Amino acid sequence: MPNWGGGKKCGVCQKTVYFAEEVQCEGSSFHKSCFLCMVCKKNLDSTTVAVHGEEIYCKSCYGKKYGPKGYGYGQGAGTLSTDKGESLGIKHEEAPGHRPTTNPNASKFAQKIGGSERCPRCGQAVYAAEKVIGAGKSWHKSCFRCAKCGKGLESTTLADKDGEIYCKGCYAKNFGPKGFGFGQGAGALVHSE
Repeated sequence: MPNWGGGKKCGVCQKTVYFAEEVQCEGSSFHKSCFLCMVCKKNLDSTTVAVHGEEIYCKSCYGKKYGPKGYGYGQGAGTLSTDKGESLGIKHEEAPGHRPTTNPNASKFAQKIGGSERCPRCGQAVYAAEKVIGAGKSWHKSCFRCAKCGKGLESTTLADKDGEIYCKGCYAKNFGPKGFGFGQGAGALVHSE
């Protein structure tokens, strides 16, 4: 069909999109009324849209259709769903059975404690999904806390000493400089006799 008006075409209905009704996403134009999830038909915006090829989805439907599969994914923490996604057009494929390796020369990484690193705080295995790196070591997200006050840390907000990690406040109180003007707060001088 010739494009007589010269305007952009909607990525859903292929009709001309005029400026007042245009929503742009990944180089394509849509009518505001056509900018809907292809599965659940919810209205989308720049914070809720997920694109797969030429198709647009809400993040929830996108996660169910294209996200990771298995226990605990797509339904919220701690839940188990037996929905295999047939309603979304997903064809379930049986995974091949587990076959242990016969390679006698396991890598140095695989030789570490059964293939995973150990958390310095609790001593348990740290797997990729729960791993936080700080002070040159791998920690569980739940163990990545100040050794003194228990405050949750980020890799940019920690200080380490002797293999343990601390928030900057506890580190300063316990290991920082002592004397006039230190440890009492900004600009405070305390003289006790």
